[in-house]
Amino acid sequence: MSLPLIAVVGRPNVGKSTFVNRIVQGQDAIVHASSGVTRDRSYHRADWNGVEFMLVDTGGIEFTADDAFGPSIRAQAVTAAEQADIVVFLVDGKSGIAPGDEDVAKLLKRSGATVFLVVNKADNPGNFDMIHEFWGLGLGQPWGVSALHGHGTGDLLDEIVSALPESEPEPEIDAINVAIIGRPNAGKSSLFNRLLGVERSIVSDVAGTTRDALDTLLERDGVAYRLVDTAGLRRKSQIDEEVEYYSFVRAMRAIDRADVAVLVVDSPLGITDQDQRVARFAAERGCAIVVVLNKWDIVPGPEDKLEVSATVPEKLGFIGFAPVLRVSALTGTAIGKVLPAIKQAYDSFTQTIPTSGLNKWLTDVRATGHTVSHQGKALRLSYVTQTGVKPPVFTFFANHPQLVDDGFERYLENRIRENFDLTGTPIRLRFRKKA
Repeated sequence: MSLPLIAVVGRPNVGKSTFVNRIVQGQDAIVHASSGVTRDRSYHRADWNGVEFMLVDTGGIEFTADDAFGPSIRAQAVTAAEQADIVVFLVDGKSGIAPGDEDVAKLLKRSGATVFLVVNKADNPGNFDMIHEFWGLGLGQPWGVSALHGHGTGDLLDEIVSALPESEPEPEIDAINVAIIGRPNAGKSSLFNRLLGVERSIVSDVAGTTRDALDTLLERDGVAYRLVDTAGLRRKSQIDEEVEYYSFVRAMRAIDRADVAVLVVDSPLGITDQDQRVARFAAERGCAIVVVLNKWDIVPGPEDKLEVSATVPEKLGFIGFAPVLRVSALTGTAIGKVLPAIKQAYDSFTQTIPTSGLNKWLTDVRATGHTVSHQGKALRLSYVTQTGVKPPVFTFFANHPQLVDDGFERYLENRIRENFDLTGTPIRLRFRKKA
C-alpha cells in the first residue's frame, strides 16, 4: 500500500518550501526569497510520531501572473491537490488575506479535498491576531505556524496525522536509479514525460525550467526504474543566481545516487563543451551511462546527421563504453529503445565475471607479449579477480605494479571490453604487488 499523500499549496512566496523542509527535517526543497522558485511538484518522504507519509511541494498558484510558466505551475499544483489525501493550504500571516488566497480557497472548496488552512510566518507564538482574519476564507480553523522557527508545527502535525487514512509502511522497491542529465533545454523533461506516458514535469522551450530533482517510479516488463529528472547542468561560472546554484547541487546529488545516467544531447546543436562536462560528472562518479541524441527528427539532412554522429566518438570518447541512441522525445521516435538500453547498462554495471574466466583471458593477454618495462624491470601480471561492482572493479596482482602507466591501463581495459560484455558501464582497474 502506498503512503498517504499530503500536498502543500498556496500563492508564491508564502513559505511552502520552508514548511516542507521543516517537516522533512532536511533541505530537499529549494528555498529562496524569489517567487516561483518551485515549479514542478516534488515529493518528499516524512514521518511524524511513527506515521509515514509523502509530502508534495508545489509551485505557487497564481491566477493573474505574467510568468509564462503560470498556467503549467497552477496545473501541477491542482493535480497534486486532486491526488492528495490532505491538502495543506499555506498563507502568509504577515501580509494578511490577498486576492490570490481567495482564489485558491475557492478552488480547494470545489475540489472537496480535506484542507488544513495554515497561517505561516506566525513567528511570535503569542500573537494570534494575525490568524483570526483567515477565518474569512471559509476553510475552517486557521493554524498558526512558523515554518522558519518551527512554532506550531507539532500541534498541526498531530491533527494532520490523526486525519490521515490508515496505511501500511511502503516496502522498499528494488529499482534501477536513473538520473536524466544534460544541458538546459536539451529535452530532458520531454524524454522523462515520454517514458512515463504522463505529464509529470513541466516542459517548456525556456532553458532552466526544471530546478528541483524529481523522483518517479516506473515499471516496464517486470523491471522497476526510479527516474530522476534533474535541472540542466551549467558551468559554475554561468550560475549567476543562488537558485541556479541550488539546482546544480541537486542535480549533482541525483548523479551521486544514480546507477545509470542518461545524458540527453540536443542533436541540432551537436555535442558541446557543456555536454562533455556533464558526461565527465557522471563518469567520475562511476555511473553507468547511456547517451541519447535527442531531437534527431529535426537534424536537417543525412550529411548533418552523419556529422553529428561522427562527433560522438571524437568528443565523448572518454565514455566510449556508453551506447548511443538517436531519438525524438517530442514525436516518440525510437523511445522504445531507451529503457532496454538502461537495463543493459545496469546489467553491465552490476555484472560479476567469474575469476576463472578472467584468468583464462589474462593467459591469452600474456601470450601476446605486450607489457611495459622500465630500467630493466618488466611488468608481469600473475592473476586477476573482480573485487567490486557498481561499477565493476578488477584487481590485478603483479610483480611490479608501479610500472603500469595510463597507456597500458587503457590497453587492458580495451582487451577486457573485447572479451566481456560491459556495455554502458565504466570499469575500474587496480594493481597490487604479488605476495
